[in-house]
Amino acid sequence: MHDYKTVLRYQAQGLSIRKSAELLSASRNTVSDILKLCETVGMTYEKSLCLTNEEIYRQLYPDKADGFNIYVVPDFEYIHKELTRPGVTLTLLWEEYVEQAKKMGRPFYHRSYFFEMYGKYVSENKLTMHICHKPGDRMQVDWDGKTMEVHDRCTGEVYTAYIFVATLPFSMKCFVKACPDMKTKNWISCHIEAYEYFGGVTRILVSDNLKTGVLSNKKHEDPILNKNYMEMADYYDTVVIPTRVRRPRDKGAVEGSVYDITNYIFGRLRDVKFFSFNDLNKAIREKMEEFNNEPFQKRDGSRNSVYEQEEKPFMKPLPSIPYEICEYKKCRVNIDYHISVEKMNYSVPYEYRQKEVEVKISESFITVFYKGTRIARHKRLYGRKNQYSTYEEHMPEDHKKLLWNGERFRRWAASVGNSTYEVIDRQLKYYKAEEAGYRGCLSILKLSDKYGETRLENACKLALEHLSKPGYKNIKAILDSGQDNNVKQENCLDETKHACLRGGEYYGNKRK
Repeated sequence: MHDYKTVLRYQAQGLSIRKSAELLSASRNTVSDILKLCETVGMTYEKSLCLTNEEIYRQLYPDKADGFNIYVVPDFEYIHKELTRPGVTLTLLWEEYVEQAKKMGRPFYHRSYFFEMYGKYVSENKLTMHICHKPGDRMQVDWDGKTMEVHDRCTGEVYTAYIFVATLPFSMKCFVKACPDMKTKNWISCHIEAYEYFGGVTRILVSDNLKTGVLSNKKHEDPILNKNYMEMADYYDTVVIPTRVRRPRDKGAVEGSVYDITNYIFGRLRDVKFFSFNDLNKAIREKMEEFNNEPFQKRDGSRNSVYEQEEKPFMKPLPSIPYEICEYKKCRVNIDYHISVEKMNYSVPYEYRQKEVEVKISESFITVFYKGTRIARHKRLYGRKNQYSTYEEHMPEDHKKLLWNGERFRRWAASVGNSTYEVIDRQLKYYKAEEAGYRGCLSILKLSDKYGETRLENACKLALEHLSKPGYKNIKAILDSGQDNNVKQENCLDETKHACLRGGEYYGNKRK
């Protein structure tokens, strides 16, 4: 059925047939025929105001009035229920209704009239379900503008507690946590705990434009998210959709919940003094449960009951392991194709020696990237400093044949000279674990590539005269300054001096 009242309204407003047809998603001929029929029977916009579309239809088509009831009547109870499911819209349900009517060979109601009928159904039945929010579809998050306090029992110092709130708009169930700051680590940690509390993940995550989550959100461009925040969302298979700048209504559910739940919690805890964040969050958790179990005033049940009965089945499952918060840093690969992270050493493919790489650090793993491509991943090392995690596939072929060890370094040093051997031997014996000295030994021995073995031997000899354990920096400084050349000249003078000495036999001074 066409929307006759709207056609007449557009005519009264002076719109052309073309424009009216465009707004109604109908053809110009259809709109023209309706206007001609209305003119024939004397139907005007003023008369139509007190009539329904069905009554107008009967006046325009009196010969078809008896067959009016052959239109397929939509099942609005089913339609209202289906609208609560993710991805379902009223337009989709109208299209399905049209297909059903076509299969039955019966006429169907036009989309605009279908929408009007559904609106009347909702109004007549006084339905209060929020069909604008789907169960399990969105989680809205924000920091509350109000803060609480935590007192240091020893010093009396007062710390500010910032309040994080997450809300599911369908059931209005809330999660609240107090944090010592609003930095990225706490921001993401609160999301993880919220998902654990709800027992599932929503399809979409709606956040504000704070820098800990969103780096840029321009009007005609895709938002740029904080790397950690984006990784967390990918891990939980959800999509972050920041609100428009200065549009708090885009996350109206959490804005309202922030007001309601913080007033509920703040008011009941206003006279309690807390001495740790754990105590504060424990008290908040208790009040949060009370709030979520409070009965609704205008609908049946509570936030918890609506969530358990209607929303939880639509939540995405949690991953088996919670997301680990990470940090990033830049590192330069050493000549031994290892990087140093928190005084631990991890290998990368030897082709990346001297390259700058990006390292992702989590509690369990160290992941290395070069220009956005992952090139290595290690289990994170803990405990004694200067441990090594080395993969054989990261080594060049000649290193695979002869893996690094102390004896190899000693043989290499001995081929250079006695002083070089002594320096390397002291390097290896200095550490509790011999492996910790490998990098220093390699650095020292590789100096021969630039300065030559003779100069390296002289520099090591000079360093041993002044230091008990000379290292790479000491020897390199000697070579750079040329002090090793003085050692060489002194040796030459000694040789010359001794070459001029002649024994008594040379002069015929033979004693009998």
